[in-house]
Amino acid sequence: MPAPRSTFNATSAKRRGGVVASALRAAARFGGEGLLLASVLYSTPAYADPQGNVSIITGLCGEGTRDELWQSTCWYNALHGDVILGRDRNSDFGIGPYLDVGTAGFDDLRLGGGGSLHIPVHPYVPAVLSLGGYARRFSDGWEPGLAGDLFIGSRSYNFHSAYVMTGGVSLGARYGVGGSKELTLIIAAQLDSSVIW
Repeated sequence: MPAPRSTFNATSAKRRGGVVASALRAAARFGGEGLLLASVLYSTPAYADPQGNVSIITGLCGEGTRDELWQSTCWYNALHGDVILGRDRNSDFGIGPYLDVGTAGFDDLRLGGGGSLHIPVHPYVPAVLSLGGYARRFSDGWEPGLAGDLFIGSRSYNFHSAYVMTGGVSLGARYGVGGSKELTLIIAAQLDSSVIW
């Protein structure tokens, strides 16, 4: 005698559909957790290591006030150090802190610091915009001010070390917010400190 045929009706379809739906829900629940676990176990590490530099800035500066921009010309010198974070290749943007110590005409002492933004205009010739503040020590005492610098030159990502060499042109401005109304405009070369070591 032949085996009885299974009948397909609304009740059996509903039962089969419920089994399929519950299986899909379980797969989705465990699939999401499995995907997260797989991405953690098999992901590659990020190589966005900090890249630091210490450089010498030397060149001309014009000293003046807010009313008369360039009253005298003098020699500007500074030691500038920064650390750029968030980059893992030449074409990446980066951001980080900077510190500098400088003098205009050897008549004062300027201590500054702030933040730098690395802009990959070209992979091998980027721009670095630095904005911050400074304190100026001169014959009348200390005075606060605002500082801004734009570096354009060689500063590629170093794949073998945390130190990156630089060389290029630095354009800067120092704006005193105290009683002297001091304004200094800077046109200088920025050279890696390794040139003197």
